[in-house]
Amino acid sequence: MEQNIEIDGVDIHYYTEGSGPRPVIVMHGWGCKADTVAVLAQAAAGEGTTVYNVDLPGFGKSSEPQEVWGIERYTSAIEEFARRLGLVRPSLIGHSFGGRISIVYASRNEVDKVILVDAAGIKPHRSLRYYVKVYSFKTAKHILPYLVGRKRADSIIDRWRGKAGSSDYKSASPKMRAIMSRVVNEDLTNLLPEIKAPTLLIWGEKDTATPMRDARLMQKLIPDAGLVSYPEAGHYSYLARPAQTQAVVQSFLQPSK
Repeated sequence: MEQNIEIDGVDIHYYTEGSGPRPVIVMHGWGCKADTVAVLAQAAAGEGTTVYNVDLPGFGKSSEPQEVWGIERYTSAIEEFARRLGLVRPSLIGHSFGGRISIVYASRNEVDKVILVDAAGIKPHRSLRYYVKVYSFKTAKHILPYLVGRKRADSIIDRWRGKAGSSDYKSASPKMRAIMSRVVNEDLTNLLPEIKAPTLLIWGEKDTATPMRDARLMQKLIPDAGLVSYPEAGHYSYLARPAQTQAVVQSFLQPSK
């Protein structure tokens, strides 16, 4: 079933599946939408469970935030989503960017269980070339307005970023580009020990976006965490191994006896 709810000035679109008393919130990665993680939502939709698969603000059928949100605003929107729908102690499933939201949410709210799939949240190691590029952009951003005017300077900087950025960055709107630039630099490592719920990590060993070292660090820092990894899978590990992922998710979400 497709539904919409307005939260913090954003029209949030979501899908529900099942009708049981145990809620599960599923959140996709950057540049994706609820359909992308349908495999995870279907795996979670066991007996006694209602799954809420969300198009995060700015993606799918949900509208863009009116301001440049960080991970805090995205998380507070999902917290309000849960409050408005009366979801008590939900389980969380987050892929990539959705994993960021899951980490923040679970670090300060009572949740049943957490599944992080190739999750972002640990600030990546950067090369010298990366920092040279970043500080070149920052220097140009301050100097160009004096040389060519503010409007033209903004246009030039945006073109430079588009050429140098990732495919996700290039395909995003100006507002979502600004949001992406903000959230990718937010390091959530310090929040990992605050996650008290049982946590399952599902990872592709060939993942280059959120590498295995991130998974191992999360497993180390989250008090009750276990790791399942797929040797030949990348950043979308659950799509590479859908049957295995379904079995693992269903087993993990079984209520404790």
